[in-house]
Amino acid sequence: MACIRFRRLAAAGLVLTTALALSDLVSGVRAEAQSGTPQVSETQIVPPPVFPEPETPIAKAIQQAITSDLADGLTIYYGKRGYAPIWFDENGLTENAHLTIAAMAAANDHALNPDNYLPIELVEMSEAARTPDEWAQFDLQLSVQFLRYATHLSSGRVQPNSINKALNLFPDRPEPEELFETAAKATEFSAFLDSLAPQSDNYARLKRRLAQYRQNAAEGGFTEVPDGDVLKPGMTDPRVEVLRTRLMEEDIPGAAAHSGDVYDGTLVEAVKTFQEHNGLETDGVIGKNTLERLNIPLLDKLIQMELNMERRRWMPDDPGSFYVFVNLADQNLKVVRNGKTIHTARVVVGKPYHATPVFSDELEYVEINPYWNVPYSIATKEYLPKLKRNPSALSGKNFRVFQNDREVAATQVAWNNYSGGHFPFRLRQDPGDDNALGRIKFMFPNSFNIYIHDTPSKSLFTRSERAFSHGCIRVSNPFALADVLLEHVNATPGHWEKIRDSRERTIVKPKTRIRVHLTYLTAWMNKDGSTHFRNDIYGRDKVLLEALRTAMTKNLY
Repeated sequence: MACIRFRRLAAAGLVLTTALALSDLVSGVRAEAQSGTPQVSETQIVPPPVFPEPETPIAKAIQQAITSDLADGLTIYYGKRGYAPIWFDENGLTENAHLTIAAMAAANDHALNPDNYLPIELVEMSEAARTPDEWAQFDLQLSVQFLRYATHLSSGRVQPNSINKALNLFPDRPEPEELFETAAKATEFSAFLDSLAPQSDNYARLKRRLAQYRQNAAEGGFTEVPDGDVLKPGMTDPRVEVLRTRLMEEDIPGAAAHSGDVYDGTLVEAVKTFQEHNGLETDGVIGKNTLERLNIPLLDKLIQMELNMERRRWMPDDPGSFYVFVNLADQNLKVVRNGKTIHTARVVVGKPYHATPVFSDELEYVEINPYWNVPYSIATKEYLPKLKRNPSALSGKNFRVFQNDREVAATQVAWNNYSGGHFPFRLRQDPGDDNALGRIKFMFPNSFNIYIHDTPSKSLFTRSERAFSHGCIRVSNPFALADVLLEHVNATPGHWEKIRDSRERTIVKPKTRIRVHLTYLTAWMNKDGSTHFRNDIYGRDKVLLEALRTAMTKNLY
């Protein structure tokens, strides 16, 4: 009821009854901020900034009300303007104040919690204010809440790396002084407020779909499909009509065209589409997994979409003109150039215990017929036990053993004398069909030792969930990926395969900048209007939800 009350007030314009008294308090000429920066040597102490003296009772009250916990940039901004109020003048609240409070009250549209920004309390403060001290408290409170709102909307409510060290994202948060200066210069303040949110189409689409699903929830949610035997194409089942209704509720194409209680035709195709949208095997069979996805409570879907709105706020609006985008939750890769997807591929990502981290980097080189320098942890945990049992365990697989950069014969090492804490060897697998990296790898050197590569284990790409690696990303049809990424180097069909067949280790550097983004998104909406959900393979939705529940109940900056 409070939010409804506020929206009525905002729509009415919220004319203050104390405008005449307020006019006497804020009238007067505001002094201009002093310009010029004194020259200091490295040994001098930089003096604090000098601000114009406040010239009105309210300005003096604002100066006195500023405390040390106010953001430094906001304190400076107030000081530069002689502590004059930001959000009201002699006529009452400014239009910018009305628009700002209204935007904060509607924060739920962006999956933010309006209560974090105290819109109702701000309205009540403005209605009750009479003295300079009361107006000063209102102005400072609105500034604090606006800064909080702008920060949450533009870069998220939580710092990703602080809740999960695997999320190596550090979104830029608004600098307070710059934010308020930009706001003051805005000719269209509504457009300025809109610009605070991510400006990507992906964010806008998910926001739009979230609103539609919320409407579905308000109307009663999705129909539940009863449990029963596995339903296969061609079978007759009384649940078919319920299934048709359920798919129509989620706007799955083809469902509405079906009739009767035989599971066939367009309804089977609609189920396959649903399965594709949920990362399942697209076989048209209604088994345990498909039935579970059909009956996920709509509230759970709403939460999942809201979590991914937060993730989108962590991401840059501009991913680059040419980039590789890997969604770890989707276990798929796409290459995008000038806004268009030009290549897609299935990938295998890290097991939950070896979860692939989230970060962005830049492709530096491609290595054809690569060596595999076995990571220390894999060498000691997986290969050392085998070598202890059989010193010839690596024979015939192109492995070499090095100690102090000198090759030694594996059969001449007393492996039982070594352990994970004492292993002075380096294992290397030479190029070949058995190489764990396959015949090509795509390198964007990083502190996590993560890269994209080929694999001799091709069968894993046929599975619907593909989290089987030690953290690196295995890609299907890697030479098709090379053709796309290295087109500027050589566009001759089959060129990179010829180098592969030569078995010569070859390094190729791209001639154009190619960004690489490893992301984790469990819900999104495509350009074609399809809504996609994925299993939370790493449990990151749960971690983020707990962090946001804290953020929703506290006024976090």
